[in-house]
Formats: sequence, C-alpha cells, structure tokens
Amino acid sequence: MASEGASSDILTNWAPEVPTVQEVSKTMQNFGIPDYTVFVLMLLCCSGIGIYFGFVKKTSGEDEYLVGGRNMKTLPVSLSLIASFISGISLLGTPTEIYVHGTSYLCIGFGVIIVGFIMSNVYLPVFHELKLTSTYDYLERRFDKKIRLLGSALFSLGIMTWLPIVIYVPALAFNQVTGVNVHIITPFVCIVCIFYTCVGGLRAVVWTDFVQAFVMFGSMFLVIVKGTSDLGGVHVVLQRNLESGRLEMPSTDWNPFTRHTVWALVIGGFVHWLQVSAVNQNMLQRYLSLPNLRSAVRAMWSFILGVLILIGMCGYAGMLIYATYHECDPLITKLVRSKDQLLPLLVMDILGEFPGLPGLFVAGVFSAALSSLSTGLNSMAAVVLEDFLKPFRKTPFSPRAADILMKVTVVTLGAICVGLVFVVEQTGSQVLQLTISLDSIASGPSLGIFTMGVLLPWVNAKGALIGGLFGLAFMGWMSLSAQAAIASGSLRFDEKPVSTEGCTYSFQQIESLILSPPDIMLNATDPDVIAESWSVYHISYLWYTVTGALVTISVGLLVSLISSEDVQNLDPMLLAPFIRKYLKKRDKSLHQVKQVSKQEVGTQPEVQSRQTI
Repeated sequence: MASEGASSDILTNWAPEVPTVQEVSKTMQNFGIPDYTVFVLMLLCCSGIGIYFGFVKKTSGEDEYLVGGRNMKTLPVSLSLIASFISGISLLGTPTEIYVHGTSYLCIGFGVIIVGFIMSNVYLPVFHELKLTSTYDYLERRFDKKIRLLGSALFSLGIMTWLPIVIYVPALAFNQVTGVNVHIITPFVCIVCIFYTCVGGLRAVVWTDFVQAFVMFGSMFLVIVKGTSDLGGVHVVLQRNLESGRLEMPSTDWNPFTRHTVWALVIGGFVHWLQVSAVNQNMLQRYLSLPNLRSAVRAMWSFILGVLILIGMCGYAGMLIYATYHECDPLITKLVRSKDQLLPLLVMDILGEFPGLPGLFVAGVFSAALSSLSTGLNSMAAVVLEDFLKPFRKTPFSPRAADILMKVTVVTLGAICVGLVFVVEQTGSQVLQLTISLDSIASGPSLGIFTMGVLLPWVNAKGALIGGLFGLAFMGWMSLSAQAAIASGSLRFDEKPVSTEGCTYSFQQIESLILSPPDIMLNATDPDVIAESWSVYHISYLWYTVTGALVTISVGLLVSLISSEDVQNLDPMLLAPFIRKYLKKRDKSLHQVKQVSKQEVGTQPEVQSRQTI
C-alpha cells in the first residue's frame, strides 16, 4: 500500500477512462493524404521553377547565375528578401518566445525600422554603385586580399552555423504533426532545395521565394484567424495574456545582464539586423540583382514592412498559443517534446479536422526554411567562387568550369548542413536565442570590419585584420561559453507562469523537476556563484553582435593609429556618401593651403632681391 501511495504522488490522480498524454499525442498526429498532397505539391512547384530556369529558360553564365543578370524586378526580389530572412526559426521561434517569456521581444521592430534609414544612406549606396558580385570584393578594394579572405571566412562560418538550425526547425514541426523522425524528413526536403538552387541559380531562388512567401503568409494568417475565432475573439486572447503577465513592455533597466530591456531590443536588435541586412551576402546578393539604387531602396523598405507584419503575426500567434493552453501547459505535460513544437501543436488542435490545412501550414514552415536554405547555398556558391578560388588562380575559369564549380559547391555544402542537424539537436536553447547567439560569433566582427571600411577612412588593412581576428576570438569564447552555461543549467532565464489545472488527460507529474533551480543556483551566496553570474557571457544575447562589432572596431582603430596610413589616395566611392563629402571638403581646403604656401614661397626671392638692390 505504501508503494501505491508513493506512485500516486508521482502520477496525477485521473480516472481510468481519461486518456493519457501519449494517446492524445497520437490522435493529433492525423496528417492525412490531403495534407501530404499539399506538402508534396509545394515541393514539386519549387522543383518545377528550378527546372524552368535551369533547362527551359537556361540560366548560364556567372553573372546570370549569381545576381540574375542585374535586371530582376523589385516585387519578386522584395518578397524573396522577406522569405529568405524569415525562416522557420522566426515562424516557430517567435511564438515560442512570446509564450515562454512574454511580448517584450516584439519591440525589436523599432530596431528594424532604424536599419532602413541607416542602410539606405550608408551601406547600400556604396555596394550598389560598385556593381559587386561578392560583398567581400569590397573588402579587397578598401583594404587588401587578406581582409577579403577574412570577411569571406566569417560569412562561411556564419552560414554553416545558421543553415543546420534552419533545416532542423521545420523538421521539428513535421515531427510534431506526423511522428516522422527528424532525420528522415530533413534529407528528403533538402535534396529538393539543393536541386532547384543548383540548376536554376538566383532566378530560381528568387521566384521560389516569391511563391513560398505567399504560402508562408497564408498559413500564418489561417492559423491566427481560426484560432482566434475558436477562442471567442481577440479580446479573449489579450485578456488571458494580460492576466498572466505576458502582455507587457520591456524593462527600462540599464543592466546589460537583463535578458530583454528596451535598450537591448532596440539598440542590440538594430545592430543584429543591420549586419543581416546591410553587409551579409545572403541579402545583398538580391539588392545587387536590381538594376539601380532606387529599385534597391524600394525593395529594402518593402522588405522591412513585410518583416514587421510577419513579426507581428508570429507574436500574436504566441499569445494565441498561451490563450489556448492557459490551463494545461503542453511543455509540463510533455504533449510536445520541444518548446519550438508549440505552434505545430496548435495547428493540429485547431486545423486537424480540416483535411489539407495542416499540410498547408507545414508547407508554409518548410517554405520559409527552403527559401533561407536556397539563399544560403546560392550565396556560398558566390563566395567560394569569387573569394576562395578566383583570387588564387592566374587564369580565369571558363564559363563551363565556373558553372560546374558553383553547382558542386551547392551540393557539397547542402550535404554538410544536413549532417550538422545532428549537432543542433543536442543544444538546449530556444532556436531564436540560439541562432542570434551563434550568429554573433561571425556577424559581430564582420559588421565591425565593413563599418570601419565604410565610415572610418583612416583605418588601414593591418588594423582591420587584427581587429577582425581579435573580435572573432573574443566572440567565439563568449558565445560558446554562454551556450555551455545554458546546457549545464548554470545560466537560466525567468519564464512566465503556466498551469496544468485544467488538463483533461493524464500525464506524469514532473513539474517539480522542471521548476527546481540547478544546484549552482541554490548556493547564491557562494562567492564563486556570484562571480559566475557576473561573467561577461551572461549579458543579454541581444548585445552579442554589438559587443563583437565594438571590440573589432576598437582594436582596429588602435592598431591603425599606431601604424598610421595616408588616406589621400583612397577611392571616395568606397566610403559612405556623407563621408565622401567630408573628404572632398578636406581635400579642397588642403589644396587651397598648398596654393597659398606656393604663392608665399614664390614671393620670397622677389622680396630678397629688392632688399639687395
């Protein structure tokens, strides 16, 4: 009897006829033939676009393959920018963030708006006027080949840490709705993406993104409308989130260790998005495919508007998840295995009875992932050819050889990314935070180098090289240390309250195990624990890119000042427009000073001769 009493403390006391969490989970995995049909049709559509541009309207030539001949249209490029940036990480990670931590994250939208003004006046005019194919060609023109190689290496590192997460996230969604293993679906879908990216080039990537953007927006809109209707209206969603403390503004605390403050979201978010939008080959390759700067600026503002709308939709979806499960948290009951499966669970809950609609949602999540994957692979093909191969070859590649090399690069890197999914699966962070944290290793130093080039004409190649390497080493230590601390449990973040009082199914009660603090936090007065909690890598993940950029710029400036360099021979086109004006005024004043000094020198002999007479 004692043992029975002990077991009853572990399990919730439900009647025998009440279903278990495992039974409920299986009933919700009713992904039927109509759903698979919709999903497969989306993949076939993407493949068809690749076949069209690869074999019917043949994409040949390096310029055509990488930048679409520089005559793409603004609308498809704008939607492609949105689709390629808003991956499954955002579609699933943002709702999870709102559900777990509240709505403060949405203030990052203000940082996104600032990006538009800075990019259109500082970075985009420089890169577009130079007619670049690889963004990192700029670094060679501004500094030297070593800096170009460093910039390309930073981009490659960033892409190879980002793409496996991009692939893994939609596989989680597919696993939740079908039960199919993550490592079965990822190779299958990636083969389709590699195929159309490989044969169709940038045109195929942009037009598949165009189609995928509509699927992505449509699926999210469908979930929001149906879920809100089922609950009784928007006011119910807002009221339940307000009562739980999720509907809130970020803190105005100046403490950098606070996870979300208004300063971290606006300033840190701005710098993070600036790196992604302004100096990243993924995005700039699309801007460079447009015929002129005016079209590129229009596409950029369309991209920002679309991103803001989608962030808002994903944020509302997070509030909708909580309003639906406010009395029975799926994470505690283990109805979902991962936090980032919350939105797919909601989809099956509210759309499962409609054949084909869950398939549309999964197609939307995979559309976001495929667009990001194809963008990354196409950009990596450009970087490998332009930055890693061409500079070290005396004779140019033939068009056929260049075409083969780019396609081999796409296939090879795609296969590596699929393999790295096994590594991503072992991490303990939410994908949104994990992505920004790992991305900052390369993105902070990369943004620092480009910013020094565009805005600081007195920084030389030696300063940029040492600053970039120092920033990379520092951010590598900082970001990986933070991930290790999260995985070990020594770094945790406050979460909003949840409840299981209204559950209608039985589950193993492990709530105490989830909510109990790790051992290191029990001894909060221990000096070692206090020192650990104030470690540099415990600052908010939103400050990571800012930190990397500032460290790189500071070291670069210091080295450049020690080894000063004359900047009079610097091409003004390599600098931001307002810096060019400053240099012209400076050169003009220097020229006037020289003219005056020459005149003074010329009159001195005349004076001397008069004195002699």
